[in-house]
Amino acid sequence: MKIAVPSIDHRGLESEIAHHFGRAPYYTIVHVKNGEIVNVEVVRQPFQQHGPGDIPNFLKSLGVNVVIAYGMGPRAQGFFRSLGMEVITGASGRVGEVVKNYLRGNLKADENWIFSDEFRLHDHGFSSVL
Repeated sequence: MKIAVPSIDHRGLESEIAHHFGRAPYYTIVHVKNGEIVNVEVVRQPFQQHGPGDIPNFLKSLGVNVVIAYGMGPRAQGFFRSLGMEVITGASGRVGEVVKNYLRGNLKADENWIFSDEFRLHDHGFSSVL
């Protein structure tokens, strides 16, 4: 399994999760086998500007199965799910701790991330879900 987490820098498991998925400068890709982290790679966001589906298709091409993020618009979530990828939102903190908590089944997610300033200031199509 491969888990992608948007990251604020290139420090891998030590990086903090970027609060806005589509604007993350890096994605930390965590390779998991038998419930254990076996490899970590960090990839730079490849798009100066991205269109709908660009990031989901890019991460799918890297073999990602699960995406863990803090905030992500409903359209992006739909793209990931249409590609057969699991999407988890509301996660914050260090990438390594978040992934370990996910693997243990005790990841705590912020259910109110939609109301954060980052997402209220941009049109992400949440008006239909609020």
